[in-house]
Amino acid sequence: MNQTSHNRLVSFIWSIADDCLRDVYVRGKYRDVILPMVVLRRLDTLLEPTKDAVLAEVRFQREDMKSTELDDAPLIDASGYVFYNTSKWTLKKLQSTATNNQQIMLANIEDYLNGFSENVKEIVGRFKLFEQMQHMANKDVLLNVIEKFVSPYINLTPNEIEDPDGNKLPALSNLGMGYVFEELIRKFNEENNEEAGEHFTPREVIHLMTHLIFDPIRDSLPPIMTIYDPACGSGGMLTEAQNFIKDPDGQIAASGDVYLYGKEINDETYAICKSDMMIKDNDPENIKPGSTLSTDEFAGQRFDFMLSNPPYGKSWSSELKYIKDGKDVIDSRFQVELSDYWGKTETVDATPRSSDGQLLFLMEMVGKMKSTTASPIGSRIASVHNGSSLFTGDAGSGESNIRRYVIENDMLDTIIQLPNNLFYNTGITTYIWMLSNAKPEARRGRVQLIDGNLLFRKLRKNLGDKNCEFAPEHIEAITQAYLNFAPIEREIDENNDPIGIAAQIFDNADFGYHKVTIERPDRRCAQFSADRLAPLRFDKGLREPMEYIWGEYGDRVYENGFLKSETKAILAWCEEQDITLNAKQRTKLTDTKMWTALRDLMNTGLNLMDDVGTEETADFNIFRDAVTAAIKARKIKLSATEKNAILNAVSWYDAKAEKVKSKLHKFKPDALDDLTTRLGCDAGDLADFGYYLQSDGSYLTYESNSELRDSESVPLKDSIHRYFRAEVQPHVKEAWINLESVKIGYEISFNKYFYRHKPLRGLDEVTEDILKLEEKADGLMADILGVKIATKLEPAE
Repeated sequence: MNQTSHNRLVSFIWSIADDCLRDVYVRGKYRDVILPMVVLRRLDTLLEPTKDAVLAEVRFQREDMKSTELDDAPLIDASGYVFYNTSKWTLKKLQSTATNNQQIMLANIEDYLNGFSENVKEIVGRFKLFEQMQHMANKDVLLNVIEKFVSPYINLTPNEIEDPDGNKLPALSNLGMGYVFEELIRKFNEENNEEAGEHFTPREVIHLMTHLIFDPIRDSLPPIMTIYDPACGSGGMLTEAQNFIKDPDGQIAASGDVYLYGKEINDETYAICKSDMMIKDNDPENIKPGSTLSTDEFAGQRFDFMLSNPPYGKSWSSELKYIKDGKDVIDSRFQVELSDYWGKTETVDATPRSSDGQLLFLMEMVGKMKSTTASPIGSRIASVHNGSSLFTGDAGSGESNIRRYVIENDMLDTIIQLPNNLFYNTGITTYIWMLSNAKPEARRGRVQLIDGNLLFRKLRKNLGDKNCEFAPEHIEAITQAYLNFAPIEREIDENNDPIGIAAQIFDNADFGYHKVTIERPDRRCAQFSADRLAPLRFDKGLREPMEYIWGEYGDRVYENGFLKSETKAILAWCEEQDITLNAKQRTKLTDTKMWTALRDLMNTGLNLMDDVGTEETADFNIFRDAVTAAIKARKIKLSATEKNAILNAVSWYDAKAEKVKSKLHKFKPDALDDLTTRLGCDAGDLADFGYYLQSDGSYLTYESNSELRDSESVPLKDSIHRYFRAEVQPHVKEAWINLESVKIGYEISFNKYFYRHKPLRGLDEVTEDILKLEEKADGLMADILGVKIATKLEPAE
């Protein structure tokens, strides 16, 4: 079918909506009827030539074989497709025998729809097609719609026909039908701006992605190719990728077989995708409904190519229970093996925050990559993301772990920044991530960043948030930059504004950093007093409601059963104060044993105060020793937590106080060598790591103050110790490195790599522009008021 015939057919189908549905549906709902009817009519035309053969097979099974259930295989053989219809009806027959009796017509239609094989009936059900037909019947437009679709003036069959006027209507191939279907989807999405793009990626973006995926390996494509999209929507990426490979007039025109796989959670778009697979003679069973994140539908399969535009900025909280049990990840797709700073390999969390699940889809695809032993080209991935995938999440977080895993395993190939407002449902900056586990030698250990955000042409009319698009030359420029794998310096126009494309090449390690904690010693003053000990009566996490309860009921809170009887009143007060309590906190709040234990701890502190005294000291070490001695003297049994609670209650930070000692270490020579080897320093540098040499050869460590604790991000290519000495120690003399805290993180900052400073304009230039604006303003005011206003160029009369 040529382009003119293709456009004519799309226009005809498009007109059905306006002709028949204008007063029955709001404009945004036209697609709910037109798209399933296109699918139905196409399937109907494909089955028409073998209708008699299928009905003969039905009679044979029911009458000769006496079967109560029909056998699919012979029916599929009879129809010539992976679907069939066992009813006597076709759409033409329904139209030609229709009467004014809507009930009879609907009964015949129901019989017709129920005659389809299960795979088609599933699509009909997802589309809610029979319900739509009932609605149209009630509005007396159903017959008109069917008449339009069986009109002899359009050809949805795979054979050339003549219309009643003797004009030849070209055959519509499966590929051509796919193009018609995709064009209708595109037009409906563009018309309905409220939903535009929710399940639809701009076609030019998919064209770019297919070039990036296939162009580098066009001469080494395998004879059998599998393509997967875990968030396939209406199937645009899958079918466009297939078209790109198989189009006989295209750049690749591969001879191998292509198999498409996908999963989609939305019923309607799943039905569109699955029916599109049928229309194009792909296996519809490879398209699965439901959530990709909840169920690993393709657990045992690996794919050659994967393209996806997963939802970003969308919560996956509803699927959390399938992926995590508390803090433990229970789905192996979202766990990765990484080494810590010391080289110890461990299984770590690879899940992002629950408010944004886009990186989960990336991990789904990474887990479905073919090994290079199974395929020389491995697997190639193109995935669309927003900016948060580049940098959200600190070192050790799920997001950072995902970035680290794909970079350290040398899978991240290229990231391309796209223009703003390129997509239908978002104006934010988006990026295409290119992954491969079989990089060519020149790209190994390196990552290419391409900034294409200035490559676009404006649309005459906005489509949702989309106000620009890629022209073919923009796709060509980005693809060529990708293939060349060389830095590109951005050009500057006459106004010193950046134009065109820019590209840079980085080592994998350039994106990594060590996040290291910098400690400072705790310095504390201490003094016993009844006022300082009083808060021990209350649990820290429940202090406000416990203070209220104590003020309201006094010593009665220690009577068995009393607080339980007041539970309703206590919880009502908490609700009035907007204090939210979980089940555990509610139980604790009315637990007499807990109240009693806290009172006893406070009383213990008062007893220790009698022994130690109430004198203030600026040496917490002496104070702590005195408290320890008093506890032993009284033979008080206190846990370490309880003892610390008392000490913390009566002490506070003071920069002028003595440093709080932690432990004195007496290392044997071998142990000292082990320590310096582990820390990567000489014995004379141990103070930089918190070990301070004493006169007797021992090493003293100090308690750190959590409020003074800081962290530094040190590039992987830099030395933590060198960085500390150059960037931290000159400013904070008492600081030391907590090397046990080091975490490895990865992030990618396009702004940092591609930012170009634009010098401020000179004062004379700015002044000149202001004067010109003043002159224009004066002229406008004169026109409005009809008076002459003096300017610097013309004195007032």
